Amino acid sequence: MGLSSRSAVAIHALTMLARWDDRTLTSAEIAESLSSNPVLVRRILGNLRDADLVWSTEGRGGGWSLVRRPREITLLDAYAAVEQGPVLSRHPHSPNESCEVGRHMRGVLETEFLDAERAMEQRLAATTIADLVQQVLIAERSRGTA
Repeated sequence: MGLSSRSAVAIHALTMLARWDDRTLTSAEIAESLSSNPVLVRRILGNLRDADLVWSTEGRGGGWSLVRRPREITLLDAYAAVEQGPVLSRHPHSPNESCEVGRHMRGVLETEFLDAERAMEQRLAATTIADLVQQVLIAERSRGTA
C-alpha cells in the first residue's frame, strides 16, 4: 500500500494538541494549521481516538485533547494508528519464475524491505510528540516570534 499523508496529519494534530495542552482544540483549528479540510482531520482524529491517543468533548468549549502526556506518545504510535500494511510496496503480481532475477527478486526484496521498515519503526519509536513540540519552539524562537 505505501505510506500516505495520514501519518503526517496525525503527527501534526498530536503536536498541536501537545503545544496547546492547556485547552482543547477543535478539528477546524487543527485543519486551519494544516491548510486542510476539517472532515479529513476528524477522520484522522477518530483513528487517534480509537488508538487511545486523543479524546474529544462535545458542545460549547468542546474539542480534542491528548489522552497521554506528549512524552508518552511516539511517532510510531501515531503511525500505527493511521497506517495500514507495509510502507514499501511489494510486487503487485508474481514475477516470472523462468527468469533468474524474477524467481528470486520477491525473496530478496522482502528481506531488504522488512529491514528498512524495522529501521523506520525504530526511528519513529525513538521520537516523542514532546520532542516535536520542543523542536517547534526552538524553530519559532530562532524566527524571533516565540
